[in-house]
Amino acid sequence: MKIIAGNSNLGIAKDISAKLGIPLLDSIISRFSDGEIRIQINESVRGNHVFVIQSTNPPAENLLEMIFIIDALRRASADMITAVLPYYGYARQDKKDAPRVPITARAVANLLTAAGISRVMVMELHAEQIQGFFNVPVDHLYSTPVFVDFLKTKIDMSNTVVVSPDAGRVNRARSFAKRLNNLPIAIIDKRRSTPNQSDVMHVVGDVEGKNVLMVDDIIDTAGTITKAAHALKYNGAKQIVAAVTHGLLSGNAIANLKESPIEKLYITNSVVIPEEKKIEKIEILSVADLLADAIRRVYCKDSISVLFD
Repeated sequence: MKIIAGNSNLGIAKDISAKLGIPLLDSIISRFSDGEIRIQINESVRGNHVFVIQSTNPPAENLLEMIFIIDALRRASADMITAVLPYYGYARQDKKDAPRVPITARAVANLLTAAGISRVMVMELHAEQIQGFFNVPVDHLYSTPVFVDFLKTKIDMSNTVVVSPDAGRVNRARSFAKRLNNLPIAIIDKRRSTPNQSDVMHVVGDVEGKNVLMVDDIIDTAGTITKAAHALKYNGAKQIVAAVTHGLLSGNAIANLKESPIEKLYITNSVVIPEEKKIEKIEILSVADLLADAIRRVYCKDSISVLFD
């Protein structure tokens, strides 16, 4: 087994490397003077199973880096190449929801497959059916066990309700609630007028006098989750915390969070959070151990379904 990392999330790659006791491949990932990406691998990978760790969040250079690394490994006669994506970028563009728009999540899957991957390992896809966009095996991991183990020590389970900020995340909310001693759930009914803009309509479920745990897969501009928090507060919720896997935190996200009734936002390190965005409300949990365990199991041909328990 060998491990190589792009530049998008070197921190989590180093943590995975340390957990497995395997150093990252000696490589150069830099830029030419005109901005073109330069890849050079400085040690043999012939006959090896190589795991490429790279989040593909914007800018597009992160995706291009991964494609070029995969191509370099294939041409260097690597036996198997597994793309490890802590965050799969472009996953929200997973269907043709307007005339003359691409299904970008499928296009990205095609690019990675054409580059030469043997399999994919991904954390918390925005839509589970994206797995079907790949013609290679997909290991779909969930951050739920990481959050649950942590939140059991932080939340009063006797007076808490798990809330889905929209109908699409109900299964995730139900999974959280089941693991947290079968807590009740509630749902936010919302309408989205334009991308990154949503209008909360009403709360389905009883949250009055309850502590609230909101769960979601992505927090981008934080518009949806903060509007949901205001609606929950209006309906009598007490303490409000949120657990979100991928913290993109773009645009006015930090300002929205500061002004919201959300007391704590727990996110993972699937995407690098700049120092200026690490406000007191945000706490980052690591999924490096989970990814390292999955990588070891894939390499040893062991089942990874136990990671869901």
